Amino acid sequence: MNPGGPFTYFVLRPLSDLFLWAWRLERRLEFLYRAHFDRWLRPPLFALLQALQNRLREDEHLALAQEKQLPDEERYTQEIIDEISAFTRENWLPGAAQRFGNTKTFGVLRGEFTVLPDLPEHLREGLFAAPREYPAWVRFSGPGPFAPPDLEDLGQCSVAIKVMGVDGPKLMPDEERTQDLILVSPASFVTPDIRENSRMQKWVRAKAPLGYLLDPPGRHLLHLAMQLLYSPMHANPLEVQYYSNVPFLLGEGRAVEYSLRPKRRGRTRIPAHPTENYLREAMVRTLARGDWEMDFMVQVQTDPHRMPIEDATVKWPERLSPYVPVARLRLPAQRFYSDAQLAFADVLRYNPWHSLPEHRPLGNSNRARRRMYAELAQLRQSMNAVPHVEPDGSEVFPDDARGPEQQRRATVVGRRAVPEG
Repeated sequence: MNPGGPFTYFVLRPLSDLFLWAWRLERRLEFLYRAHFDRWLRPPLFALLQALQNRLREDEHLALAQEKQLPDEERYTQEIIDEISAFTRENWLPGAAQRFGNTKTFGVLRGEFTVLPDLPEHLREGLFAAPREYPAWVRFSGPGPFAPPDLEDLGQCSVAIKVMGVDGPKLMPDEERTQDLILVSPASFVTPDIRENSRMQKWVRAKAPLGYLLDPPGRHLLHLAMQLLYSPMHANPLEVQYYSNVPFLLGEGRAVEYSLRPKRRGRTRIPAHPTENYLREAMVRTLARGDWEMDFMVQVQTDPHRMPIEDATVKWPERLSPYVPVARLRLPAQRFYSDAQLAFADVLRYNPWHSLPEHRPLGNSNRARRRMYAELAQLRQSMNAVPHVEPDGSEVFPDDARGPEQQRRATVVGRRAVPEG
């Protein structure tokens, strides 16, 4: 099937729209059952789908933390960049271009990332080598590739943590003192590798994502089912557990995946009549009441087949290796919803390769992200005529409820950190 052909335009595109319409209709009924479904049925259903997927996967007999290049990996990376670049130019006007993934900004929040004391010796590497508190800018966002009203999104959230003041050499030269940590709410990724991701982007650009599932049918349906299990109608992005989906080094020869989990159970209710930005409004109410804390955790790879490096659709089993808290993310009570602070998201670039060598990203999806994220961020910022800024935590915004002296500094710092308009 051809994503640009008449069959796609006249058949697959309307069918994709119908599927999304039915999904959004179902989400309006989720308040009746979803909490009980997620508690009792989601874990066994997800485990069953993962077991079926593992039966279909070939054991490549790799070592722990060992990578394996895909054939034509650079070609697939370039195809993804080309498709997303074309999508961005076709769907966003200059001055208003958004990220292709993690598109809608719910908020860029001031945070404190504190490495915990008394960690096990094998976890004391890089950023986690010693107890210390770092400033952070934390961006919560929706899935993309568009930025619809929250009720019409795809039921997924993401969080990007830019830890600042991190000394040491970095894997990318465009930022000198940052460590970026990027996580999403689904427990597994939608495509296993960049070869499949390249094919999917062609269908997304054609606005017929259903075509990807049928071209040809197979494990794509498994991956979709796993995504749907982790795509509910969310009530509050602060109350969601997030996963990296892809692995990273933790020192030499040791691979880990990340997760971010709230320390308190969520209590936010979905409004009876949700507004266009009800998720941001829920975050605003939470942080108006007080601080919010989350555990940043690592999961160490112990089985190279059951916990693969190169397949992002496989969730590493927690019974083989449980998550271990290594740091705490504290979001102090704050106001973060001014136009200036929301605009601040546009000058930021989040890239997992803004990293110490001890946390080098692993796997083909991560290898592609180095070029992909950098080039797409450059395209977005050039379309919007805004600079790339490496923040240091001193940024102040006129409406962020800080003291008089910091308010006085807002104009000076704002010129450096926030685009006009």
